[in-house]
Amino acid sequence: MCYLYVLKSLEHDWFYVGITENVEERLRRHNNGQTFSTRRFKPFELVYKGNFGTRGLARDKEKFYKIRSNKEKLLRSLGYIN
Repeated sequence: MCYLYVLKSLEHDWFYVGITENVEERLRRHNNGQTFSTRRFKPFELVYKGNFGTRGLARDKEKFYKIRSNKEKLLRSLGYIN
């Protein structure tokens, strides 16, 4: 199983969209600064986790939500922006 997840920085107005097979381990790695692209925005909390079955489907959704306008729609549906 592969998950799409969204992290919210607890100290910055910043969200991260990613995919993984183990969300808890991935969150731990983000919070420990082991991910180059997110280390300056740590710590994080998990705000969304969706199961997309295969890695290919999860990757397609990740690409879709990394586009700014689509990410804003997702964050709006989660109640983080108006």
